[in-house]
Amino acid sequence: MAIQLYNTLTRKKEKFVPLEEGKVKMYVCGPTVYNYIHIGNARPAIVFDTVRRYLEYRGYDVQYVSNFTDVDDKLIRAAHQLGEDVPIIANKFIDAYFEDISALGCKKADFHPRVMENMDTIINFIRQLVDKGYAYESEGDVYFRTRSFNEYGKLSHQSIDELQVGARIEVGDKKEDDLDFALWKAAKEGEIFWESPWGPGRPGWHIECSAMVKKYLGDTIDIHAGGQDLTFPHHENEIAQSEALSGKTFANYWMHNGYINIDNEKMSKSLGNFVLVHDIIQKHDPQVLRLFMLSVHYRNPINYSEELLESTKAAFDRLTTSYQNLKHRREASTNLTADNQVWLDKITGLREQFIEAMDDDFNTALAISVLFELSKLANYYLLEKNTATQVIDAFTTEFEELFRVLGLTLEKEEMLDEEIDVLIEKRIQARKDRNFQLADQIRDQLKDMNIILEDTPQGTRWKRG
Repeated sequence: MAIQLYNTLTRKKEKFVPLEEGKVKMYVCGPTVYNYIHIGNARPAIVFDTVRRYLEYRGYDVQYVSNFTDVDDKLIRAAHQLGEDVPIIANKFIDAYFEDISALGCKKADFHPRVMENMDTIINFIRQLVDKGYAYESEGDVYFRTRSFNEYGKLSHQSIDELQVGARIEVGDKKEDDLDFALWKAAKEGEIFWESPWGPGRPGWHIECSAMVKKYLGDTIDIHAGGQDLTFPHHENEIAQSEALSGKTFANYWMHNGYINIDNEKMSKSLGNFVLVHDIIQKHDPQVLRLFMLSVHYRNPINYSEELLESTKAAFDRLTTSYQNLKHRREASTNLTADNQVWLDKITGLREQFIEAMDDDFNTALAISVLFELSKLANYYLLEKNTATQVIDAFTTEFEELFRVLGLTLEKEEMLDEEIDVLIEKRIQARKDRNFQLADQIRDQLKDMNIILEDTPQGTRWKRG
């Protein structure tokens, strides 16, 4: 069966046919690195890492690129507030991003281009748009003539006459048309800037992805992905400026993940329900957060709550317990041959169901239900008085392979002694500061890693459980 994916451009599921047989060019819009990532940033990171993993599982060579926006208004504001230079802020939160997504089981992209490192490429892209008449300079700014691209609105399915001037479409006297969007912004006093043919300034937000796609993947790519909120205007503008310059289709398939709600309310800073991954994974196993994110189809909205995460933890533990029970039983298993094929066929059937689910627009929710069927079948098999090594190995291999496709791990890494000592020191300080919530969180974190703490008059001791 061929992979079918939902294409935002056509609003229907389509058979996935890459530009080049056996190879996939994939670009995912990355974060603006002015703070730690929130769970809204984590969802596309997890979802499209899983898409990449599944494509590789199905035999494709995937070229995966995801950018960092390391200079924009938010970074400039953060730098002013903290009294630091923009590059220092960006570097700090890029390091934090890699730490967080690594904990969530996401692989690094083949390339993580940054705006600051691709300024010449971006300026050259803008210059070509100006030369072709698709863009114009106005008092040091450069704008794209939106109406010059006849297909504008085709991704968000809006006609240009219906478009309203929204939050990210700034109205200004310097524009020829209110719908025109900035490619280059003239520097304001005290801001970081680069020299350009139009004077000192910095790129607009939309141009960076177009320039980076062209540089790292070419004029046309297979899959362009990101959060649903990027469909308009960001991705719409990317299409306009890229296809205006190249005269070619920018991306054949557009994928967008749904929104995240917090306790049934839309996540927003104004509501104060902004949840950072950095904070969640101090309290919860990052693998549980990943499983939670994949438990709902990527195009649907997902509701986050502590209760739901706890429920996911219990489900995750059921899966890992089945796997551990299989490994434990293997030592007592023999080379029995009777009825082996019946069980092996059942395992193969579940693998086929997993593939069928993932082939249908990467339906991880259904694929996870297959994992529970595998767990249920394994538990049933373990009730047998005599078990065969061949069947046990087939079960464990299937667990490992399907977990790997979803970016999940079955066994926790053992903490180093030095890491444990650091956490204990943090806990001691938290208790001194009367921050008992943090102290309890650290104790629970260590307990999850099978580390038992003993508070004695001589200090805190620990041992492995």
